[in-house]
Amino acid sequence: MGTISADFSDETVVVTGGSSGIGRAVAIGFGDAGATVINADIRAEPKDVSAETPTHEVVEERGGTAVFVETDASEPSQIESVIEAAREFGGVDVMVNNAGVHRSLEFLDVEPEDFDYVHGVNLRGTFFGTQLAAKDMIDRGVEGAIVNTSSTTAERAEQDHSHYAATKGGVQMLTRSAALELDEHGVRVNAVAPGPIATEIREGWADEARGAIEESDGLPSRAGIPADLRDAYLYLASEGASYVTGETVWVDGGASL
Repeated sequence: MGTISADFSDETVVVTGGSSGIGRAVAIGFGDAGATVINADIRAEPKDVSAETPTHEVVEERGGTAVFVETDASEPSQIESVIEAAREFGGVDVMVNNAGVHRSLEFLDVEPEDFDYVHGVNLRGTFFGTQLAAKDMIDRGVEGAIVNTSSTTAERAEQDHSHYAATKGGVQMLTRSAALELDEHGVRVNAVAPGPIATEIREGWADEARGAIEESDGLPSRAGIPADLRDAYLYLASEGASYVTGETVWVDGGASL
């Protein structure tokens, strides 16, 4: 099977939630492709059991340029600070709104604080991350790319996921709406919808998913790992996807089949 390559030299890529899981794999992938990477996360230390070195240090160890900016993605003022940090490297060329949180709760047990917490990071953070990155791109006259992290739960209901799924459905429609309005400015907006991926987004899930991978004999039943998603983000941000906007690409190993 062949391989693909991407070149993001002289481009600055912001990844929210880049310290762990999917965001970490994506951030390192952009770093390997030559981009200056800004990891905007609440903490620099990875939550992944198998990872110890912070993402920005990994990128630098591999010969790239990267920085960490402590960021609560649910706060637009803190996203503005990330955009300011990106201007020190020329400004945002690619924005990956990946920061996400999850709380497994039955629909009847969801409290307002649970709803606000999950929506604050997943949907509010993605909305203003998209808006503020687009403003920077437009101000600089850059035809940039924005890639959001949705989920297959945007269209497929799952037990104990009601408030989480609502945010991801919102991300999917936000992606379409923003793509429509930003097209005239040359800013493309797309999303990736991961299926079951072995990350630490909820307690115990990474071990459960890794067990499913070990027991599986292939697709479409197995869970995925963050690296399975990396190239989808790079593609949507690349010149190769210049005719793609408003789309949500499902990367779920066929689980939705």
